[in-house]
Amino acid sequence: MRNVFVETENVGRFNGALKALERRGASESCLMVVDGLPGLGKTTTMHRWSATNHAIFLRAKRDWDSGWFIDDLLVEMRVAKRHSFKDRFRQATEALAIRQSDYTIQKRTFALVIDEADHFSRSQRVMETIRDLSDSMDLVTILVGMGRIRHNLTAFPQISSRVGQRVEFTPASRADVVKLLAELSEVPVDDAFAGLIHQVSGGFTREIKETIAIVERFGRRNGYGPDNPLPLAAMRGQVIGTNRTTGQPVMVPETV
Repeated sequence: MRNVFVETENVGRFNGALKALERRGASESCLMVVDGLPGLGKTTTMHRWSATNHAIFLRAKRDWDSGWFIDDLLVEMRVAKRHSFKDRFRQATEALAIRQSDYTIQKRTFALVIDEADHFSRSQRVMETIRDLSDSMDLVTILVGMGRIRHNLTAFPQISSRVGQRVEFTPASRADVVKLLAELSEVPVDDAFAGLIHQVSGGFTREIKETIAIVERFGRRNGYGPDNPLPLAAMRGQVIGTNRTTGQPVMVPETV
């Protein structure tokens, strides 16, 4: 499987929302919520965007509190932390402000990205600490979760009102599946194959990639490749994935 990043419709919506956030009228509305079910490519997208744009990327822990959050942030920025929370918060603010200033000069967006945000989205203290950091310099802060974060933030109007953009990652469309196959698979398949993969995967990127790996192995063993696309009929009765709900193998029907 090719090691490339495919820009699906979800990625396009995220990029569009980020541009809208950059053009925001109210400077304090600098929070973005990115959510959706597991397996839809959120973390992969955010990892790549963060690496490409040199953003700060953190993965929240289940028992995160304000102090642990600030400690992780300082470690990520390679800042030797001081003892008191007050001093560590000041260190984090100063380090972020320096980075943001450098990006402003270059007319680029600097951001803090926090994955697994569902872990702390019900904690007022953690959310207030994040808001304080974000407010102090109008820092673009992207909270990534699995669906609960959007609802949980309604308990904190002073924070939810600062969410300038919301992006929900949804299952891949058929066009997305065709694009993923074209750009990732080293063994091309016919259009009927793309349709079946879209159906059995439920549009989940994780399952689509699993199927691509299976298709490539079968194709190579049986002489298919760039100049000899693999037809769906060639894999009658073969396992092409796993049903996310039941855990049972999914096979190509014998009647295709």
